[in-house]
Amino acid sequence: MFEKILEILQNQLSIDVTGVTEETSFRDDLRIDSLDLYEVVTALEDEYGIEIQPEDLDGIFTVGDVVEFLAKRGIE
Repeated sequence: MFEKILEILQNQLSIDVTGVTEETSFRDDLRIDSLDLYEVVTALEDEYGIEIQPEDLDGIFTVGDVVEFLAKRGIE
């Protein structure tokens, strides 16, 4: 799943994901803004057939947080 998230980040944000780890922060390390995050969330919803509510994003700060969020929903 981590690799798929990296692929989504690369495709949606046109960023180099070399060196991105689960500890990588969206704001501090990747410098993505709310519009970028919306694009990533939309891509995740499409990829995994889920709906992510805005309040679900409150605890998501790192790539690892996304992995954990999806894992809690039974996505591997």
